[in-house]
Amino acid sequence: MAWVLLLAAGLLEIVWAFSMKLSEGFTRPAPAIVTILSMLASAGLLMVSMKTLPLGTAYTVWTGIGAIGAFAAGIAVLGEPATAGRVGAAVLIVAGVVLMKLSSSG
Repeated sequence: MAWVLLLAAGLLEIVWAFSMKLSEGFTRPAPAIVTILSMLASAGLLMVSMKTLPLGTAYTVWTGIGAIGAFAAGIAVLGEPATAGRVGAAVLIVAGVVLMKLSSSG
């Protein structure tokens, strides 16, 4: 169950990163509210998952999901560049998250 909660927390991290971009420095109320609520929910789910998962594993997986999701959303929705260097960096992040999950005993 902790892994499911951690996945949900990571997905909410993508939501808050994306909505923060849309909030334009918190000058647009609706995306700013979505940012704050999804941040709180994401951190709350991370906190619950850490009751059973090791800190290093949970935090690394959470940030990895958020980083890759934000990267993908930036490319798919915002038209950000998918250069070889950026894609290569994303592949390394995914590899690190997978290795962290495989090496976890939680």
